[in-house]
Amino acid sequence: MTDSARLIYVYDPMCSWCWGYRPTWLALQQQLTAQLPELIIEYRLGGLAPDSDVAMPKDMQQFLSQTWHKIASQLGTEFNYDFWQDCQPRRSTYPACRACLIAREYGLEQAMILAIQQAYYLQAKNPSDNDTLINAAVSIGIEQAAFTERLLSEEVNLDLISELEVVHQLPVRGFPSLVLEVNGEALGIPLDYLNPQTSLDAVVSALG
Repeated sequence: MTDSARLIYVYDPMCSWCWGYRPTWLALQQQLTAQLPELIIEYRLGGLAPDSDVAMPKDMQQFLSQTWHKIASQLGTEFNYDFWQDCQPRRSTYPACRACLIAREYGLEQAMILAIQQAYYLQAKNPSDNDTLINAAVSIGIEQAAFTERLLSEEVNLDLISELEVVHQLPVRGFPSLVLEVNGEALGIPLDYLNPQTSLDAVVSALG
């Protein structure tokens, strides 16, 4: 296998399908690490929705709530539907994306993803709100003042924009997505929400 091969997991921390895919993705990572220990696995943000203070329209709220029910039915994923009564939803995932970028600096990106997902999908808290993200950061061991300063900084916002520009050049049609970069080529890897073997076979095959 070429030394430069890497598998990129493209996600958004507020993507409900990413939450549904989490158990299979964890299983796939374990299998890849065991079978292809030299393969680099990287996380990259997709950025579902830019910053917005506008309340989410009722029809979009209904659509997303139905999506949660669909994922729960198909994958067995747990959701707390109180979110739609307890919170004021906004179509804004960039704050949560910036939180994950900051956590990456601490080597805690995966922990931050889970903290945001649990706050959103299990605790009915809104990750579009900075307070939710700050609490998530503290829960995984990041100092509150330092995190808050970074979260509000233009530097981290520019880092996110730069990452999104790179991701938009990849063969990504939605989130989550898997992209294998090998020998200077970016290959889309098929993804099965219930079976890690599909993606594993495709990666192994591509690497020959």
